[in-house]
Amino acid sequence: MYGLPGLLCTISQNNQRQEPVEIYGPLGLRHYLCTSLAISRSDIDFSFVIHELQHLPLQIPDSVQDWPLEILSVIPFHPCEKPGSIIQADDNQIWHLFSDSKLAVKAVWVKHRLPCFSFVIQEAEKSGRLDADKLKSLGVKPGPQYARLKAGEPVVLNCGTQVTPDQVLGSPVAGRTLVISGDSSDSTQLLKLAKGATVLVHEATLENSLREQCVQNGHSTPEMTATLARDLEAKMLILTHVSSRYKPVSVSLKNDEKSAQILLDEALEILPADKVLLAEDLFVYRVPRDVS
Repeated sequence: MYGLPGLLCTISQNNQRQEPVEIYGPLGLRHYLCTSLAISRSDIDFSFVIHELQHLPLQIPDSVQDWPLEILSVIPFHPCEKPGSIIQADDNQIWHLFSDSKLAVKAVWVKHRLPCFSFVIQEAEKSGRLDADKLKSLGVKPGPQYARLKAGEPVVLNCGTQVTPDQVLGSPVAGRTLVISGDSSDSTQLLKLAKGATVLVHEATLENSLREQCVQNGHSTPEMTATLARDLEAKMLILTHVSSRYKPVSVSLKNDEKSAQILLDEALEILPADKVLLAEDLFVYRVPRDVS
């Protein structure tokens, strides 16, 4: 959250955007972001829209009585801000954030010390490959008719023959599902939305022996996260949000320093080695297709 105002300013320094940046987050994000930009007098060279997820009453912790959580929903717009929306959960406690022909983005609540969410990005199914030999045998010439068939539309040739997509398209390719979770000590709400996820990106803050301290602070251990990944039947788990008490695996240890390898090894007690990765700064993972 603290990096978001700076990120917008960085984008603005070399901006060639035409469309506004759409930002989604918990209720209170607009107050925080616009206040940060206003106090720092940060001008932005593009427009942006903030959509806030209305949290559920059960997401407000008991500690809020000692330290009130004050969210102001009505404040002046930033000069570059366009009106956003307040997104309510449906009857199944799922927030529907975005949808087009290529993908859909939804969210579920996760347990933390403040309202927090997991975001599920679901890619639409892609049509199969065109069979060039079959197209040629049917007399379909390369060009716009190829595109129409690929899009699932039938075409009529000059001779009057109709060619339908099922005649020339291979099997459809299943879309990928990426899950990115925020801070959480319980993300089981994902079970109703992200079964079979291609990738689950989830925190594993402290080692299993520190579970009580970890949960008290609203976080997860490797055992908790790997168990969730197993129950979701996720194809790949990427561990993140590692406590600073653990040094990256790629770093040589000094004196009594601990390696984050501890967290990876504990996750590997539940999941096979080809199903778990431990993220570090600048880590890149390319989400594959057709993962079995």
